Amino acid sequence: MSTLRAFARAQALAAGVAQPVATVRHLHLSARPLVLVPLAMAGEANAPLAALVGDAPDAARLLIVPQPRNRDQRFAFAAELAGIVLPYLDGFRGVSEAVPVDRGRDVRYRHVDAPQLLVPNPAGITFLRLFGRSTRFRRPDGDYPVHPSVPVLGRWLTFFAERAEHPGSSALLAMTDALALHWATGQSVVEDLHLPALLGWIDPPAGLTGAEAAARAEDPATCPPAGPATDPDFDNRSLAPAIAAYAAAGDDPVARAGAYAELERLLRDQLAPTWELMWRGVGLLRGLPPGARVAGRWDGDKDAFTGYAEHVDAGGAPQPRRDGAVAAAQRLHRLERALTSYAVQRAYDDPLVMAEHRLTGEAFVGEVTLADPKRVDDTGKRPVLRPRIQLVTTEPVSVSTGATLYSPARPAQKARVVFVTPAADGKTEVVLELSGGMGRGLTAPPGSVPEVGERLCYTTLSDAFMPAGAFPAVEETPWTHGGPPDLA
Repeated sequence: MSTLRAFARAQALAAGVAQPVATVRHLHLSARPLVLVPLAMAGEANAPLAALVGDAPDAARLLIVPQPRNRDQRFAFAAELAGIVLPYLDGFRGVSEAVPVDRGRDVRYRHVDAPQLLVPNPAGITFLRLFGRSTRFRRPDGDYPVHPSVPVLGRWLTFFAERAEHPGSSALLAMTDALALHWATGQSVVEDLHLPALLGWIDPPAGLTGAEAAARAEDPATCPPAGPATDPDFDNRSLAPAIAAYAAAGDDPVARAGAYAELERLLRDQLAPTWELMWRGVGLLRGLPPGARVAGRWDGDKDAFTGYAEHVDAGGAPQPRRDGAVAAAQRLHRLERALTSYAVQRAYDDPLVMAEHRLTGEAFVGEVTLADPKRVDDTGKRPVLRPRIQLVTTEPVSVSTGATLYSPARPAQKARVVFVTPAADGKTEVVLELSGGMGRGLTAPPGSVPEVGERLCYTTLSDAFMPAGAFPAVEETPWTHGGPPDLA
């Protein structure tokens, strides 16, 4: 936890309400997300019990499994869920857009938008990952056949679960993570995983503090758990007798219908409060303006969605149970690059996030006191425009002479540190030499060079393109890593 976030948590506890730790929204929010609130049966490995699914507050559909231990009913639930999820996904595949590549010499096509799934908490993402793994290898023929849509659903759930691991992706979001990214509460990080308590801190009812609203939200009688786990007291007192009554009904259609209706009522009462909280959270997030670089990250989700849709349409194989050595290394490299880029982009988009880097010495803010926009460096083979500016700052400057800095105000421009000179009253003078972002001539276009009086932030964080690493082909690796055996 950063120093500023710890301070914001202390402020939240003192003020009795969550404190904002972001000035913009750092994730994409679809105009029509698919909200999915799952429940799983306690004591069973990923046994679905119920789900409330829909793409609008008044469009919730309840799916239940009366006997979660019954294999046929579990896969019937999967087929019913596929009947909702797959048409939702297909709704984003009708229109494509051209994207220039190779510096405009060619184009490629992707869907103009992508689907977005929302679940209450990270445990909901885990549920979808495990459910996808249990269904994507099923077959519609042979022994124990399932509906043809079931393996397709499993492949798509696995795709979304993998995208959820990608830093900056908004394809599959846990609402608790999304809210905690933008607000700091007065409770622990573990308690923030409880959606009712988290929203109690962020948006408490009138007359209650955040702590009081969170304490009230922890009562399972009024605020059931946000899934997929259920409340043990509910399991023992209500759910177990209802499931037993359905089993005891046997083939009696009247008794079976009555038991099913009672079970449906119980499960809807458990899921409905979380459903309302999910859309309340969506409303809070929509109240924040999106960050400048959110759209670019969403383009990455659109590319991933388009690529996987084409893979499925072409009859490609489902995701393997385990990645090979080279594939695992490539995936880890992609995630590390994405994590670095995501951290830099959040800092560039949000002064509150950049403030954390100012505390660590990775950035500072100063005022331009001198500027020479016409300075030309003629020591090389040809003269080049190299303006210099001087900033005065009261913040600690831990960069050394020769370091390269960047400003979120002009991300395409580099600033080389020429001098760092302590001044009076605890101030520091920093002289920077600028390059890039000023055209190719010897005269800087208006606005490309900072002017005197301008207040700027400079940081060592760079949002520049990071080339991908080079990895060997599978056949070029030793047999211990998936390559051919050494027969010598």
